[in-house]
Amino acid sequence: MTAVEISEGCEVEVSTDTALKPAVKVPDCDPPAELFAQNVVDGEGTEAKAGDAVSVQYAGWSWSTGAGFDASWDRGAQPFDVTPLGSAPVIQGWNDGLLGAHVGDRRLLVIPPALGYGSAGAGGVIAPNETLVFVVDVLAVNGQS
Repeated sequence: MTAVEISEGCEVEVSTDTALKPAVKVPDCDPPAELFAQNVVDGEGTEAKAGDAVSVQYAGWSWSTGAGFDASWDRGAQPFDVTPLGSAPVIQGWNDGLLGAHVGDRRLLVIPPALGYGSAGAGGVIAPNETLVFVVDVLAVNGQS
């Protein structure tokens, strides 16, 4: 696990082995008000730009509880496609937070409610006004790994 400083005195711990489902320890501090995106592992492949098709593995947690709520790894590690990046039918925090990512990156995204599911929450799984924590592994951009 490596510690990623989200704000002064507030760190999220993230596992770095990209061959395994990510593990996260959400801290007991206030979540950031803005989107936070930082690599935990740097890749060297193609860079993701607006309009690209980006294939990823991911896992997500609720900031308030630290509980996981979804992971592509739990569905046979089937990659998930985000396309076209920037206007894909995913939460805006993904469209914004994956711009500039490279193939091979493990990227930590901390997404405020306004860029996530907002006051509506999602299907009883994500509470209203929840800050979301995702670890996203970039597998391919436009089919190139």
